[in-house]
Amino acid sequence: MKSEILIIIPILNESTQINDLINHLLWIKKFNLDVIVVDGGSTDGCTKKIIDSKIPLISSSKGRSIQMNAGVTLECYKLLIFLHADTRLTEHAVMDLLKLNVKEDSWGRFDVEIIGSYSFFKIISFFINLRSRLSGIATGDQTIFISYKLFRRIGGFPEQPLMEDIEISRCLKSISKPICFTSKVLTSGRRWEDYGIIKTILLMWYLRFLYWIGVNPVYLKSLYK
Repeated sequence: MKSEILIIIPILNESTQINDLINHLLWIKKFNLDVIVVDGGSTDGCTKKIIDSKIPLISSSKGRSIQMNAGVTLECYKLLIFLHADTRLTEHAVMDLLKLNVKEDSWGRFDVEIIGSYSFFKIISFFINLRSRLSGIATGDQTIFISYKLFRRIGGFPEQPLMEDIEISRCLKSISKPICFTSKVLTSGRRWEDYGIIKTILLMWYLRFLYWIGVNPVYLKSLYK
């Protein structure tokens, strides 16, 4: 039976985690979920492994929002899932997707759990999920899902270099309330570990504040390394 759910994964130079990502996508496909990987111009050989795995792959211009929009090519799907390359769906999350009664204005996200060596990640994850539930704003790490019809209605992700998840959430929540699944998606804490937890938290707050007061996302991207 043809899947009504499409999972879109934007990638760019993911050689350090490509084997794990491929294994995860092959596992996802066992649930009759379709996946498509959108490459933004990788130069590290990761796309060859995608091709060898027989997972559908297309290319687009560089930029996460641009790549995610490019992945939405067919009208035969009811629900679109936008999965980051360093994020993994749990079986509970997959089951929630399969049971979801998709309506024209359906959209939402999962609870995220940051995975890494720091026990403090659980506390950070808790507050990310709480903030999202209270504000109606989802982050990309929480794996945003949107009905196909609603995605087309709003014109897809704004093609900006940063904060595209915040901006699309603002637009979507003006139409309908987000579905906030308590089932988990697991995302890598590598950036937090490399940059430092406190520094990362302060940077995220700073970037959000600047975006809130109207600073151009192009400039914000230059601060986000």
